[in-house]
Amino acid sequence: MSRTLLSDALAIWHAGLNAVRSDQLIRESLHVEGPLLIIGDEEISLRSLRRIVVVGAGKAGAGMAAAVEEVLGPTLTEEKQLTGWVNVPADCVRPLKWIRLHAARPAGVNEPTAAGEAGATEILRLVESLAPDDLCLCLLSGGGSALLPAPVEAITLDDKLAVTRHLSAAGANIEQLNTVRKQLSRIKGGGLARACRAGRLVSLILSDVLGDPLDLIASGPTVEYSSTPEAALALLEQFSSHEADIPAAVLQWLRRPQLQRPPPPDCPVTNLVIGNNATAVDAAGMEAERRGYSHAMISARQSEGLAEDVGRHLAAMARQMRDRPGPDCLISGGEPVVRLVESSRRGQGGRNQQLALAALEAFWEDGARDVAFLSGGTDGEDGPTDAAGAFFDAGILQAARKKGLSPQEFLTRNDAYRFFQPLDALLKTGPTHTNVCDLRVVVTRRPRS
Repeated sequence: MSRTLLSDALAIWHAGLNAVRSDQLIRESLHVEGPLLIIGDEEISLRSLRRIVVVGAGKAGAGMAAAVEEVLGPTLTEEKQLTGWVNVPADCVRPLKWIRLHAARPAGVNEPTAAGEAGATEILRLVESLAPDDLCLCLLSGGGSALLPAPVEAITLDDKLAVTRHLSAAGANIEQLNTVRKQLSRIKGGGLARACRAGRLVSLILSDVLGDPLDLIASGPTVEYSSTPEAALALLEQFSSHEADIPAAVLQWLRRPQLQRPPPPDCPVTNLVIGNNATAVDAAGMEAERRGYSHAMISARQSEGLAEDVGRHLAAMARQMRDRPGPDCLISGGEPVVRLVESSRRGQGGRNQQLALAALEAFWEDGARDVAFLSGGTDGEDGPTDAAGAFFDAGILQAARKKGLSPQEFLTRNDAYRFFQPLDALLKTGPTHTNVCDLRVVVTRRPRS
């Protein structure tokens, strides 16, 4: 099949995804060399360890856990009594020999559940049972916050879910969400580390937060307490029109007379980021270069604002690349937000589909001549859908016109999925077992000199 702009864009995107496969990143970060366990740049004597216990949560948890079992191998896992518990989405569960993968939420529903709370309680019980001659490996990745719900005693899981839903619908970004969630949890904000009784705790982290702030990835269960109740209250006020929008028990908890700052954990803790959005962007850039493109790359360091604004901005950059000499491929990484309309009008979609549709709308009169555009979540999930994102080129835009589809109508009701579905322009990967935010690829045909 001859190469097209769209096939190149898809290949470049998949090259970025392949570079952040969780099993590969674990194998690059964890090694056994004779009597030593090498984790990053650290060496741990295996002779000093009685047990190795693995815990964690995230969309990449299954791939990470399977790779840990593979790296340690059958002899060492038997000798060190390897066991573990990792909370993952239901569609990521598969049988492993030593580590249990627990379905902590349904596929495509990125919210805390009772099953997740039960799993988080089991993780806390497990780390509390460890001893000074044990090693605890914690595997954390994107989605960990929703997969590790352990509300403080004063509030219920329903209270916490109501807060999360309210903030998400109001357009709060991941940093803002996690600032609030940490204040309402027994396990986030360093709670797992404080509960751990092992002689050593090492977290291997696949970052889904731009800039890699350790306290925000999965809400920082192994990172020292950093946010404050005052900061959480300020965010709730910012995103709420009325105090009644927030459960009374949550407000009462955050306004309680402050006790002393939580103590540091008893065991030494190492937090190691093994992959992030820049890893995917760099790998995609290498594939673009291999295919003959002159590329520019951007990996955002902070949340980007509304998906529609990002999509229109990328469309404007695509027009410049197409119509002027210079780079003919733009690879960008980030994570925008979507402001949801009321549920009675709301359609189906996610931030990448919304972003791609806004970009398509910006090309509506132009026709997207000599342009291919793709936006996808590296976790394979985009909102509550089975798509990772969406893509378009001139042919797809023309097909939309023939079908009488109006981009603006679908944008205003958050219904990008149903716009792209009849065009066969949804990016579907299934669970990828990784998560490093979103990856966007724009390729153009350079003007002839």
